[in-house]
This record gives sequence, C-alpha cells and structure tokens, in this order.
Amino acid sequence: MLPIQTFDNRSGGNVTYKALAHPLAAEAMARLYSRLVPPVALCDPDGIAEALLSLHPDLPQPRSLFVQDVTSVGTTRAGMVAQPLTELPASGARSVLLAAFDAGRMAAHIAHRAPRGASVLTLDEARLPDALLTTHRRYLDKLNFATNFVFFRNENGLSTRLVSANYWATYGATGVRLWLRLFGADGGVLATWEQELPSGPGGYSIDSREVRERFGLDEFTGQLFIHAIGAAGHDVVKYALDTYASDNGASLSCTHDANAWPSDRYAGLPAPREDERVVLWVQNSHAVSIGGGELALDRMGAEKPVPLAQSIAPFATVAVDVAELLPDLRWPAQIELRAGRHVVRPRYEVRRAERVRIAHVNVERADLRPDPAIPSLPHTLGRGYLLPFPILPRKRFRSIVQPTPMAESQATLPVRLDMFDTEGRKVAERFLGCLPRGHDVAVDFDDVGIDEGHAELVYDFREGGSADGWLHALFRYEDRQSGHAAESSFGAHIFNTIMTYRGEPQSYSGPPPGLSTRLFLKLGDARRDSFGVLIYPASAPWHARSDTVLQLHSSDGKLIAEERIAIACSGSATVWPHRLFPAAVVRRAGGDGYVLVRDTTCRLFGYHGLMDAAGGFSLDHMFGF
Repeated sequence: MLPIQTFDNRSGGNVTYKALAHPLAAEAMARLYSRLVPPVALCDPDGIAEALLSLHPDLPQPRSLFVQDVTSVGTTRAGMVAQPLTELPASGARSVLLAAFDAGRMAAHIAHRAPRGASVLTLDEARLPDALLTTHRRYLDKLNFATNFVFFRNENGLSTRLVSANYWATYGATGVRLWLRLFGADGGVLATWEQELPSGPGGYSIDSREVRERFGLDEFTGQLFIHAIGAAGHDVVKYALDTYASDNGASLSCTHDANAWPSDRYAGLPAPREDERVVLWVQNSHAVSIGGGELALDRMGAEKPVPLAQSIAPFATVAVDVAELLPDLRWPAQIELRAGRHVVRPRYEVRRAERVRIAHVNVERADLRPDPAIPSLPHTLGRGYLLPFPILPRKRFRSIVQPTPMAESQATLPVRLDMFDTEGRKVAERFLGCLPRGHDVAVDFDDVGIDEGHAELVYDFREGGSADGWLHALFRYEDRQSGHAAESSFGAHIFNTIMTYRGEPQSYSGPPPGLSTRLFLKLGDARRDSFGVLIYPASAPWHARSDTVLQLHSSDGKLIAEERIAIACSGSATVWPHRLFPAAVVRRAGGDGYVLVRDTTCRLFGYHGLMDAAGGFSLDHMFGF
C-alpha cells in the first residue's frame, strides 16, 4: 500500500497529496531531481518524505534524512533513519532538498546550515505553472487543486459524455476554465487542452466522440484528468458520466463522479451471474507503476485476497475480468478490491448478451469504528440514518437491493427495509437480520409487492450488531422486456430533522443541519429522454409536503422556465423535463442545458438517468452543489 495520506473525513482532502500527484507535478519533479547532485540530504519538516518518495521514487542516491521535530529523530521514514537537522552541516551532502511547498522562509533558515558549496532546492521548484493556479497567495490552497479523474472511452461502439455545470459561479467565481489531459490505455498522453466554462452557472459537456475527432485519435479507453482553474466555494469536481452506444447499439449507463481520493479498499463490486461477465477497470492514478501483486480481489468477508499479477504503468488503464481471479464466485456474492491507494474510485462493467452497463464501486473507509451511541440515538432523531432509493414501476422494472459493507471494521449489518408508496404512506417493512460481513442477501422487490415508490435501508438492532453510520447498498434495476439493467450505490444520512448528530443532516455548505436542496438534473438528447426520481426522506416528521421548484437553465446558465411540484413527506416523484416544459423551451435550453432542483424547505435525495425507446435506461444518484 502506498504510504500516502489522501483523505480525512474530518478535514477533507490532503492538499499536499494532490500537489504531489498532479500529472504536471510528476513532470516537474523529474526536472527537479535532475538538478540534484548526490549525495542528497532530504529535509522533511512536514513529514511527507514517504509520500514524496512513493509517488516520485527516483531521488538520486545516496540520500540522508533530516528532521526538525526532536521526537521524530531516530524514526524511519522512506527507509532512512531521521537525523536531527543540526547534523546537516556534517552530512557531506552536495544537494539539499527541502520537502516543502511555500518554503521560502524555511529555506532561508537552513541555507546557512547546509554543507559548504551545497545547493538548496525546495518543492517550490515543482509547482504548477502560475496560469493553472486559482489563488497565488498560498500554493497549498485546496482551490488550487480542484481536480478529478474520469473514465473516458471511445472504443468498440461505446462512447462517454461528461455533463455538469459551472456551479462555482454560484459562489462568485469568474473566468472558470478546465485544464484537461487525456491518457490512453498505456498511460501515454493522447491530448492536452483547455475548455472555458460559461460565465454564469451554465452547463457544459465533454464528449469522447468530439474529443477523438478534434485531435484525430484512434479508438481509446483511458482516463481524463480534469483540473478546474478559478474555482470558488469548494474544490470538488462533480459530474455525471453517460456511457452510450455510439453505433446505435443497446448499451446505456450513467455513473457519478470518480471521488478523487485514492482509497485502501473499495466495496460494492458484484460477482457475475452465470450469464454475465464483470470487468473491473483499474486506472492507475499516479506517475509511478503499480507492481504485480499490489492489487487484489477478495470475496467480501473471506479475508483471502487473490493478487493481480499484472503490473500497471503510470496513468494506464487495465481491464480485469473478475472471474479470472475469483472463478467460482457468483451473484449475489460481493467482491472487495484491495487497491492500496493506487486508484481513485474505479468503474466496473457488466457485459450481458449485447448490452453493457457501467457502474462504480465505493470507498471503503479505513478510519471508521463502530459508534456505540447509534443503537440508542434519542427519539428526536427519529429513525436516524436512512438510505433512500427508488422502487421503479414493477410492471416494467425489477428492483433489487443488496446491503454492502463499506468500512474495514464493519463486521455486522443490522438492517431493516422501510417501504413507502409515492404519497409517503409506509406500506411494508422487512427486517433483514444482523447480517454478517460476508453475507449474500439481495432483496427482490417482486417478493414484497410494492408497485412503485421508494424504500429506505435503516438500522435495526433487535438481534444486536453494531453500526458506524456509513451504511451503504447496491441497487440493481432490470427492464423485464429488454433485459437492460442499471446499477447504483450510495450511503446513508440523517434527513430532515432540526436536531443534529456528528455532522448530520449534512449541508451542501456550512454547518448542519442541511434542510435545503440543490440538485443537478441533466437534459436528454435526440434519442434519449432524461428523468429524475426525487425522494423526500425524513428521519423524523417534517413538512407535510415539499415546496420543490424545477428550474430550467440554458447552456449559458440563464433561468428560462420553472415549474413547482409538491412531494409528500416520505414520498417520491418521477420527473421528466421534456414533459414538464414545452418542447420549444427545452430546445432553447440547448444541448448543455439542465434542470436545477431547488427546495428551501427540505432536503431531497435523487437519482437520475436517461431512457430510450429501445429499452435502454441508465440510473445513478444525483449530485448537489
């Protein structure tokens, strides 16, 4: 496992990691290393030596390590024993590398301690170009590293289209643009370009067919790196990604953004059925190779990981057939990816007959432990943590849910399903038990008898068990006529109560409770209509009905129409932009127009997708900003 700190749920992403892992930083580090004359003394005031040498291992030999903190003297970092900085003059180093950014003051402090004639360099030599920075006052400002990866392909009749909006404009940002770099399957750079975003909160898209044509590329499957410049408000690059059949075939999928922080493990990967092939797309997120055996797959709960023997080049993309590593595993068994912090949230592909569907796994938390307070949360929090998801119309669709462990310490999942019709009436519940980590329970709602509405996975401790609040599930939907399927997955939150607990109910910005809604719903195209399933979950009683406004925005961000709907508390509604708004108005919105779902009375949760006349559809959870 890479010894890097990527994300802390309490403080957010590690900006130093992003600064070191940026593709341009990798090129700059190579230039910096070429200026170092051995022996090299590495000064490590901020404790990043292991991360630095893991992501950029070619620091010239021989090396020695020096620290300021007296409690760190004698410890081992990156294979070197830390010496006190007072010993630097006697080190014999010809080059001193200060492992820090914004390091001018520190460099001045140690320059006179360097051996006679030694050069002193800092990581400021490997900064991104000024033109790519949002704020110049402090390099390690999170807004300088609003970045993410995208699974991007235009191959074998399948294309991808990223859609999003310039939501940074709603926080006052101006002149926002994207720096983009496309990597091919071998990790080589296929193209680098910039794209200006609308001046207001307009929509935008990046289509793999257009990129391929623009740069004269052959077919490719790889990853697109996005760096937003001029961001404000937050540093998260959010998007929805459609994978569609560019040859007019039957495949259609939608996935959420990639969650830009590499994790130790990922969960929520389903084993294949007898008639399916499940392919995990492994995309190296760093400029250093992944060695053979560093990644592994395991049946969830088995603790018998099977290593992937293949090595993966920097920024390369590799398709892994899970059956090659776990040949006897079948749905509803679950698979865990041991990723060693080498990759951001991967995609997986399910191939069945002539149809292909894409979905994503989720970050399995390593920092969580069971919370003994959750089984006895006060009544003011009502049912507490809820994981809402749609039950699509039973006449056409089959809906299936599978609870999925999503933290390394989760040994049990004590859960129940509460089921509601579209008007918020609770029509059924089912206790699933205190499930073990390696369970293979998947509930088919055909067996429950709900025609349409939604369900909520909640904790239920009647048979014991523990909980940590990070409750997740996989949702699978199948079209009874076409055989097409879609999958989504997400985690639980506390919804719509004025009382708070450990950051819940979450807010888009500011402290909890989050009691308002701002969701992005894309528009369809000539072949496919877009839709959204909006759910009004409530941990405790809240407003009887929502006051939800559906605002149609044009490609340049102008509000051109709006419609109001009211959703019952604990109810749901399916919305179709092409039915809500006149066709001429939707055309005015343009190809990158979108609907903003706004509500200042409650927090809605939603799922969105596309649907075509050939039985294809897609579904994944919506994002808010």
